[in-house]
Amino acid sequence: MSQIPAKAADPQIIDQSSRRRTFAVISHPDAGKSTLTEALALHARVIGTAGATNGKSNRKDTVSDWMQMEKDRGISISSTALQFEYRDTVINLVDTPGHADFSEDTYRVLAAVDCAVMLIDAGKGLEVQTMKLFEVCRQRNLPIITVINKWDRPGLESLELMDEITERTGLRPMPLTWAVGIAGEFHGVADLRKNEYVRFTRNSSGASLALEEHFTPEEAQDVEGQLWSDALDEASLLESSGEFDLDGFHAGTATPVLYSSAAQNFGVRQILDALVDLAPSAAPRADADGEVRPVDAPFSGFVFKVQAGMNQAHRDHVAFIRVCSGIFERGMVVTHANTGKPFATKYAQHLFGRDREVIDQAWPGDVVGLVNASALRVGDSLYEDTPVTYPPIPYFSPEHFRVAHAKDPSRYKQFRRGIDQLEHEGIIQVLRSDRRGDQAPVLAAVGPMQFEVVQDRMAQDFNAPMRMETLGYSLARLTTKEAMTTLAPVRGVEVIIRSDGEYLALFNDVWALRRVAKNYPDLPLTQIGVNQDASV
Repeated sequence: MSQIPAKAADPQIIDQSSRRRTFAVISHPDAGKSTLTEALALHARVIGTAGATNGKSNRKDTVSDWMQMEKDRGISISSTALQFEYRDTVINLVDTPGHADFSEDTYRVLAAVDCAVMLIDAGKGLEVQTMKLFEVCRQRNLPIITVINKWDRPGLESLELMDEITERTGLRPMPLTWAVGIAGEFHGVADLRKNEYVRFTRNSSGASLALEEHFTPEEAQDVEGQLWSDALDEASLLESSGEFDLDGFHAGTATPVLYSSAAQNFGVRQILDALVDLAPSAAPRADADGEVRPVDAPFSGFVFKVQAGMNQAHRDHVAFIRVCSGIFERGMVVTHANTGKPFATKYAQHLFGRDREVIDQAWPGDVVGLVNASALRVGDSLYEDTPVTYPPIPYFSPEHFRVAHAKDPSRYKQFRRGIDQLEHEGIIQVLRSDRRGDQAPVLAAVGPMQFEVVQDRMAQDFNAPMRMETLGYSLARLTTKEAMTTLAPVRGVEVIIRSDGEYLALFNDVWALRRVAKNYPDLPLTQIGVNQDASV
């Protein structure tokens, strides 16, 4: 790969990239992730009211959950991007799906951010999906800010939660704020950085900014008495281990901790302040060969998501690009690294959930939506001048398989176009074989809810209702074309071709896999990309 020529640093790019904070919120389902996303936007004053009121049953539409299934179920099943300014800092918040069945989408988002906010339900502690996503952050060396949410409801004790963070993640918790009042009686927080007490009062059932009152430690003692003393005593047990370790936070060995109730907008401003003051800005990124590309090198970026159906009037699709270096300018012609062909960026937009606005420039750390970029797929790299290819985003190993059929054979063209589009977006993995034919593709998924999204999108977006037939396979391994002939007579096994040309051997269970491995020791059977159980 060509070396990037040495040159003087571009102060404008350096300055703009240093103003960016690009992060994702990760959590177990129902920990309050979408509610926190709304609350952050509310505190930055880019929306007038938050989309959550008193819980899922009363939820209004949120800017981050825009798909009809998300509104109906009250969960996030697709990632989206929000950009706004706070304290002269540009916040790029990439919302992630909350459900474990959509871990692939979350994994792609975590490839595109510089930091993660790990949201923990105060009543449940570190749950399964939170730990799986934490492991992905650890693999990517992503700094993590921990937020203890739902402190307005009964829950665990603060010190118990800190012990759990230490024991299960290996991170050293460093409290920035500490709850005053036990879980379920959230009075306010001791802001340990500013040495003050911030008391919260709910406003408009959480739809508006909470009222804040600020007190000195002496005033807090008069106002809260023993509650204030207890909070300081507990926080001091962790503070005694040393001062705030910024290097440890950035290295992924320590985590700042804050308390909040996102539904009531308590403690949210403090989270924004911590992101601005402490989270890393856009930094140089390593390419697929390990060479680091400076932020002020010529423009480069990569696609981490493709989404269709965001604009119902036009049925277009958007490729989400993480800008890694240089200046992105609307209309510029860049090179598509995967094909070597030029790519024009005429339709470039910033996104705020489903809403968009045309942009003329973007900087390292920003997320740009390229509209109708049908040539782009997840993981593709783009660059100007000096070539670069960023590391590929791996497939997940699927665990659920169904054969898809068009309900109405006369709508086969729409059926085929819809399946191809959803595979292009990365919603589902599509497998085909001569045995089944193009009219009956096999859909492979990490979780069964992906099939529900496919079925809904096929009916709503492509007017091609479909039915599905469940297959008994639960494991897949990469193999070779020769395995088709070798394994054809073996029961409980099928070899099929993925849309990228790879051959996958599907197995009923682990025993079938072991039997084949024993009987055909020379047959390659390789783990696919990311293993859901082991990593995510």
